[in-house]
Amino acid sequence: MADTTNTPVAASSETPASRRNEKVGLVVSTKMQKTIVVEIEMRKAHPKYKRVLKSNKKFYAHDEQNSARVGDVVRIREARPLSKLKRWSLEEIVRRSSLSLADDKKAAAAAEAK
Repeated sequence: MADTTNTPVAASSETPASRRNEKVGLVVSTKMQKTIVVEIEMRKAHPKYKRVLKSNKKFYAHDEQNSARVGDVVRIREARPLSKLKRWSLEEIVRRSSLSLADDKKAAAAAEAK
């Protein structure tokens, strides 16, 4: 009997793809320490009437460095449960909000004045 083992060559040479879910959304709150609230807007066609409906859902995500600001667009990734509500972690900040950039400039100017 001949060798009939199938070994995928392409899959072994690449890094294994993560099976964790990722979402992109808007930061709506940073009031907690090391936690951000990210709002995801989902668009879905109605099964019968085909009208596109928008629905929003909030996710609590872990932000270790407190780097995200309100208005930023961020990517979050599924994680193990970190608290009662936190099951996501901040992966990266996709786009900074213009409001947070203005706040950073004001803070830097205030620090130089002192």
